[in-house]
Amino acid sequence: MKKLLSTVILSSALMGTVAQAETIGVAMSLFDDNFLTVLRQNMTAHAEKLDGVELQIEDGQGDISRQQSQVENFIAAGVDGIVVMLVDADSGINISSVADEAGVPLVFVNMLPANMDTFPAKQAWVGSDEYQAGFLQTTEMCKQMGGKGEAVILMGQLGTTGQRGRTAATHDVLASDECKNIKVVDEQTANWMRTPAMDLMTNWISAGIEPKGVIANNDEMALGAIQALKASGVSMDNVVIGGVDATQDALAALEAGDLDVTVYQSAKGQGVGAIDTVLKLARNEAVEAKNVVPFELVTKENIDQFKAKN
Repeated sequence: MKKLLSTVILSSALMGTVAQAETIGVAMSLFDDNFLTVLRQNMTAHAEKLDGVELQIEDGQGDISRQQSQVENFIAAGVDGIVVMLVDADSGINISSVADEAGVPLVFVNMLPANMDTFPAKQAWVGSDEYQAGFLQTTEMCKQMGGKGEAVILMGQLGTTGQRGRTAATHDVLASDECKNIKVVDEQTANWMRTPAMDLMTNWISAGIEPKGVIANNDEMALGAIQALKASGVSMDNVVIGGVDATQDALAALEAGDLDVTVYQSAKGQGVGAIDTVLKLARNEAVEAKNVVPFELVTKENIDQFKAKN
């Protein structure tokens, strides 16, 4: 009888442990991206430190429909909450609506959904102000360019809040009295990626465009531009190049004198914040609807402060 009672108690304890486990579905826009890889790694590492928290992570592969299906599958599987790094800012409304109708807590990470001034009760956003990134980057680049010269803009994937916010800030800074003599001769998207940026920069050089400034929405595209310029024999001393994210590759390029400025985006701050926020929502705890992780300017003068960050 005592043995049977002990078995019942042990079984009940195990069942209690299982009941307390929380599963979070994570829908990433793209695995094949340096910054998003670090963001995903930080979410995974943080979840591993928490008792009873499991992440199910899916790759949207840059496809809106695929990501929407992944969110629907998470809901059907009965996850306790969902974290989404959107493929496209405009798709946020539909994903928000689906999760809201199902009553599943949802946190958007990094990319702020477009046209959503407010969020449903069980939803929130954790990310950074993209306009601030473009403002910091372009203001510093204008200073290093002496407020004059021709420039090109390498934009991220069109329709993303990063592309929109950073590019808008760039244009606003270049319209200011201090920077109005910097002329943008062309701007095109390279979809956040290094190789397309290298190809685009090569095409510009072949067309006779020799910019004094290369303003890239992210580091990967800035690094692609550097490769193209070097391959064409352009001295890095003759061009000011800026990116955003402060990835390890970018910091190495900055230290080497190839990159001139980047802006630190905290993948750890966003990743940890997203997991903590969705867990609070799942536990019916109060959270802020919008949680902003600040950007920070990185130059040769302060690079040592950012080498150990992620």
